[in-house]
Amino acid sequence: MNVETINQAYLFLIFILNGILIGTVFDVFRILRKSFNTPNFVTYIEDILFWIIAALIIMYSLFVFNNGKFRAYIFIGIFLGIAIYMLFFSKFIVNISVKIISFVKKIISVIYKIVSYPISILYKIIIKPLFLIFTKAFNNIAKFAKKIYNFKSKDKKNEILQNKEGF
Repeated sequence: MNVETINQAYLFLIFILNGILIGTVFDVFRILRKSFNTPNFVTYIEDILFWIIAALIIMYSLFVFNNGKFRAYIFIGIFLGIAIYMLFFSKFIVNISVKIISFVKKIISVIYKIVSYPISILYKIIIKPLFLIFTKAFNNIAKFAKKIYNFKSKDKKNEILQNKEGF
């Protein structure tokens, strides 16, 4: 074997690894979609982001390992790497990751319930009655202010009428 053949085999393996990396990035977005409800707009952004990341991985590897030269075996290596990843690793990684994220979401939900329960009790015992007291006091003050305003406006009307009669 000559040096060129060994170099091409080395590059082929590197681009198979690139394909595996691209498959992993693809699964990251699949895991996010399975674990969280995302609107279509976010899905479109994720798709664009995936293709940008995949292009950057390929471009980086092309320039670092192959001086930017495109060869058919490079793309065959990438597709082979993606196929290997999807056939042998993807299902396992997606299932485990979704289960882990689901478990973490449940833990966070339980922690939220534990933390929010005393706060809801405080709200019911202290804040809600205080809110009702302040609301009632504010309404009484508003009624009193309205009476004073009406009383003063009646005095003004009477004063205006008296001034008109005085002329």
